[in-house]
Amino acid sequence: MPVRVSAAQAAVCARFNAVPSGVGPRQKAGVARNVLGGLMPVNGVRYRPEGDASGWYIWAGEGLSDDPGFFVPLHARHLGQWCPAVIPYLALPPGWRFLIAPGWEDAWPDDSLLQPRNQDDGAPGQ
Repeated sequence: MPVRVSAAQAAVCARFNAVPSGVGPRQKAGVARNVLGGLMPVNGVRYRPEGDASGWYIWAGEGLSDDPGFFVPLHARHLGQWCPAVIPYLALPPGWRFLIAPGWEDAWPDDSLLQPRNQDDGAPGQ
């Protein structure tokens, strides 16, 4: 069953010439707790979805931590409470990244996100 894509999500996909791929409210994303503090920029990468995982990993700041607990699983329906600014970007398809900050927006395809991942890879970018 197709997942509904909001008008804001469709607009982001149109701006970046991406085919929308929605996220269901019960799908999970890996989200860093640092998004709760308003730290900028906010980054997102989307791998291929697996099971109930949407493929999204979202964090704030310039870099990633190598702490295995850096990302926590969060249902998509709660993302608006944690970091409402990411909601318009969630329909970007697997193989895409985004970076947002006040007055700045960028999104781009990254084919490396579509490669099979080793279960020991850990967090994105490591």
